[in-house]
Amino acid sequence: MAEYDFDIGIIGGGAAGLTVASGAAQLGARTLLVERAPRLGGDCLHYGCVPSKTLIRTAAVYHRMRTAERYGLPSVDLPPVDFRQVATRIQTVIDRIQVHDSEERFCSLGVKVVFGLAFFVDEHTVECGGKRVTARKWVVATGSSPAGLPVPGLEETGYWTNKDIFSLDELPETLLVMGGGPIACEMAQAFSRLGCEVTVLQRNTQLLSREDRDMAEVVADSLRAEGIHLELGAAFREVRRTGGGVEVEFERDGEVHTARGVNLLVAAGRRTNVEGLGLDNAGVSYDHKGIAVDDRLRTSQKHIFAAGDVTGKYLFTHAAGYEGGVIIANAVLRLPRRADYTWLPWCTYTEPELASVGMNEKAAQKAGREHAIWIEEFADNDRALAEGATGGRIKLVLDRREKPLGVQIAGPHAGELASEWVAALNSGTGLSTLASAVHPYPTLAEINKRVAGRVMSPKLFSGKVRKALSFLFGYKGRACQLD
Repeated sequence: MAEYDFDIGIIGGGAAGLTVASGAAQLGARTLLVERAPRLGGDCLHYGCVPSKTLIRTAAVYHRMRTAERYGLPSVDLPPVDFRQVATRIQTVIDRIQVHDSEERFCSLGVKVVFGLAFFVDEHTVECGGKRVTARKWVVATGSSPAGLPVPGLEETGYWTNKDIFSLDELPETLLVMGGGPIACEMAQAFSRLGCEVTVLQRNTQLLSREDRDMAEVVADSLRAEGIHLELGAAFREVRRTGGGVEVEFERDGEVHTARGVNLLVAAGRRTNVEGLGLDNAGVSYDHKGIAVDDRLRTSQKHIFAAGDVTGKYLFTHAAGYEGGVIIANAVLRLPRRADYTWLPWCTYTEPELASVGMNEKAAQKAGREHAIWIEEFADNDRALAEGATGGRIKLVLDRREKPLGVQIAGPHAGELASEWVAALNSGTGLSTLASAVHPYPTLAEINKRVAGRVMSPKLFSGKVRKALSFLFGYKGRACQLD
């Protein structure tokens, strides 16, 4: 049997890579972790989930202060935001979490951490910093990067991505956002709430194009209500720099329009980090969409695995962590575990939030699944009324046997409310159990119970049941008739 330097080697120190490294080392495998950046944590910690949610919270607090009169309070005249203080808070949160994702911590678990660029020399050998190391098994978890757009003048003009916006010295006066996905919507709302004039330019005719249109419109309506300009169905023609900033020229319905701003943020998707890894040398199949893997997350070389954004499948931090666990089972414990994304949740953290678990209506239609839709509005939820957050709804998608295919929630704290469905759907809990569960009153979570109850109600209060009870107990029916 060939002798290797390590039992398992991991390229990439983001969510997937850290999960595999931590688990493998604690299970006794000799583990190597190679990260190209000077710190562990990946894009999520330094340029994604953590800083964006920190910024969103800061912007939400400032927005509450500016709109105090909505809650029966005196209006407040606030000074402008000093973005350097905002950026300092963001970095403070990152630094706190960095301790958990530090070289010192992983070394204490038994992981050898090396910083630098790594590429395959052959199927078992990787070179990093002029040194070659071998491993019995390898994991590629190099993540993704912001994708540009093939628009004339864009690269020459220059633009920001998520790697730039959390450490600005000052708040931009105006901001053009190219893109209409989660990052674009979240950052557009956050910067608008801090006092920036924001215009969102989206090629699709709806924001959050992966979501059902009626659910995405809840978010779009909220952005419009807060003064964000939405230019949807915009076919980009050219980007150019002017004396006062940038211009984006686009066409819609046969007419040419121009959007103007001081700064430009491009948030139009991600590209997988597959370049420079020497994957051809290792015989690993990949394309511009990412590394091809099977349901056990093995590449075309069965001893080389891939997880996280680099596979191009589900670009979520929690998906990467889950996939890391699947790899530990297969590569370290040698148990044949398969990835199952049936009830994978995701959430866009605008206000209101938009969370999804399983199939939405659009996905059910695409899959040709016969389905029915059940909706409950937040306007009918007492806690939402008290919170002043009545926009939005929960939307339950059922198959022909009235089994859940998925659920979407567009409303306050949707990501938290979806967790009840994550637990129920993964455990096979029936709608009758959800409908009979007791929630504290008043809570937003009662909306979960109510939509399940609406499905069960026609069965419980059917004419057949009423006739049976009338026969058994002599019930006489209605006591009141409205004129």
